[in-house]
Amino acid sequence: MAKVTLSGYIEVPKEDLDAVLFELPNHVSLTQQETGCITFTVTQDQEKPCHFDVYEEFIDKATFEKHQARVKASDWGKVTQNVKRFYTITGH
Repeated sequence: MAKVTLSGYIEVPKEDLDAVLFELPNHVSLTQQETGCITFTVTQDQEKPCHFDVYEEFIDKATFEKHQARVKASDWGKVTQNVKRFYTITGH
């Protein structure tokens, strides 16, 4: 089974920034506890506060897809519905 890696960034609309920052710690914690998560980071750019670098690794395609499904149904999924995502995914 091939490891799945997602890397890139998100751009958060200014009007959604407070909600995203509020929910981010919970999103990171829940993701890091998921079975199959190797690493997961979301880091806010200090010079461009609406820009967040994203990096995640999962042990295989199945655990990555399970993560994606959970996220879509989560509070994070709701507060980030207007976020623009710029990702590269390998191993899927």
